[in-house]
Amino acid sequence: MDQLKRVVIAGAGIGGLTAALALAKQGVDVVVCEQASQLGEVGAGLQVSPNASRVLIKLGLADALKSKVFEPDYASIRDYRSGEYYLKAPLGKGAEIQYRAPYWHVHRADLHAILAEACQVHGVDILLNATVSGYQQEQAGVVLQLQDGRSVQADLLIGADGIHSAVRTQLLGPEKPTFMGQVAWRGVIPVEALSVNVKPEACVWAGPGKHLVTYYLRGGQDVNFVAVEERSDWRSESWREEGDVAQLRRAFAGWHSDVTDLLAAAKSSFLWSLNGRAELPTWHDEGVVLLGDACHPMLPFMAQGAAMAIEDAYVLADQLSQNAVSTALMNYEAIRKPRATKIQQMSAANAGLYHMHGGLFGKAKLKGLQMVTAVAPNLIQSKLDFVFGHDVTQG
Repeated sequence: MDQLKRVVIAGAGIGGLTAALALAKQGVDVVVCEQASQLGEVGAGLQVSPNASRVLIKLGLADALKSKVFEPDYASIRDYRSGEYYLKAPLGKGAEIQYRAPYWHVHRADLHAILAEACQVHGVDILLNATVSGYQQEQAGVVLQLQDGRSVQADLLIGADGIHSAVRTQLLGPEKPTFMGQVAWRGVIPVEALSVNVKPEACVWAGPGKHLVTYYLRGGQDVNFVAVEERSDWRSESWREEGDVAQLRRAFAGWHSDVTDLLAAAKSSFLWSLNGRAELPTWHDEGVVLLGDACHPMLPFMAQGAAMAIEDAYVLADQLSQNAVSTALMNYEAIRKPRATKIQQMSAANAGLYHMHGGLFGKAKLKGLQMVTAVAPNLIQSKLDFVFGHDVTQG
């Protein structure tokens, strides 16, 4: 199969729609199968760092996103009680100049809606109530089978169907993701409901066994929060369960008043478990390939989950535009797997830092970070350079 004409994508999340748009802009016929009954995303924010924003800009979405995003001044880590800064790394216009792309905070639903509209403008066919039951590889391509009896034939199947991916299960066999002993509350609060003045930064409040992230959305109209707590008693498979806000407030009682005042204004949240997965032996087989959380789920300790899926989508589409499918899939995995695996590892390592693992030693590590930031800021910047400076649009 030398010329790619038709692609079917399982999953209409951020990664799946980015891949659909990138391929459709190349003239490929794209069908996206989404199990939900309507398009949409949960009410939570995303941090879109320069390595991902440059992809969205390249795909022509800058104007549509301009009124929806917020650009933070800093990335910071603060002490859960005193509020002192362990890290304060510049973002804003300085980061945009350095990395040639902006750092954005965006509501997940806003980005999703913009991607969906762009896909439809470019002729992508999005099927709803389309739950995947399996696929069959044939000499002429691949047939995706849906639970309601429908099927979609294509030259290539992209599994962008998340951590519980049905495509990955058939590709590599059944395997449950590993619960990482942590749960996350996510919610959005209108600024007008707040009594606290949230600083214009991507802020991590670090504390023993838990942390809280806050940042603005929608041009500063809303504040997003992500609160992560270490727990061993979580058994739910859902990632959209309604969270108990009173329980959330109790978990962070005694923290800095900026934290407790913010959570006092929260009316609702989503709660889900944080899951990981060991590095997969392969991401593809003949006419089937995986993307995003389906092959490399990220813990949210570097805010790179959506960014990695966006990078995946661009690289996969780019390789498919230049090569036969078999070569493109090999190149895609060779390019993406080392980077995604490295960032998975970096994210996992940050959990120990944010949660002060090791008691006084854990806090000493944060104090050490504070000292390094003061005397050798370039060392900190080099870690950000690896993540933010990566440019998949340059090939």
